[in-house]
Amino acid sequence: MNVTAMDVAAYILSKQGKMPAMKLQKLVYYSQAWSLVWDDKPLFQDRIEAWANGPVIRSLYKSLRGQYMITTIPDSHPELLDNTQRETIDAILGFYGTKSSHWLSDLTHMELPWKEARENAGLTEGERGSVVISEASMAEYYSSL
Repeated sequence: MNVTAMDVAAYILSKQGKMPAMKLQKLVYYSQAWSLVWDDKPLFQDRIEAWANGPVIRSLYKSLRGQYMITTIPDSHPELLDNTQRETIDAILGFYGTKSSHWLSDLTHMELPWKEARENAGLTEGERGSVVISEASMAEYYSSL
């Protein structure tokens, strides 16, 4: 079975405890971004979209819709993560895990993968849109840091 964004989110919650949905979205995003750099492969295949409030995994959003504080992820299987994937996520949590939802959102707004995806689609700041942030743009940007 392939790992999903839901599995990654459930693992994050198991390590960090309950958190706002926005923070969870951003931590899953950064887990994917750094997996592309450190492990040379994506953690999951779910699309990441450049929404007005930053990167969002639509499948995770749909599952959590209407909730603010997230405590559990339905239909998730964090046990599917292998040791390398867990180590990557743990490193992300070590760096980003103590940051606020707002801080993480602001950071994504300053970074090229989100900005370029929206600019290339002709979206203005605050405008709704669902353009995909490519794995290639994420790998290229984060590997340059």
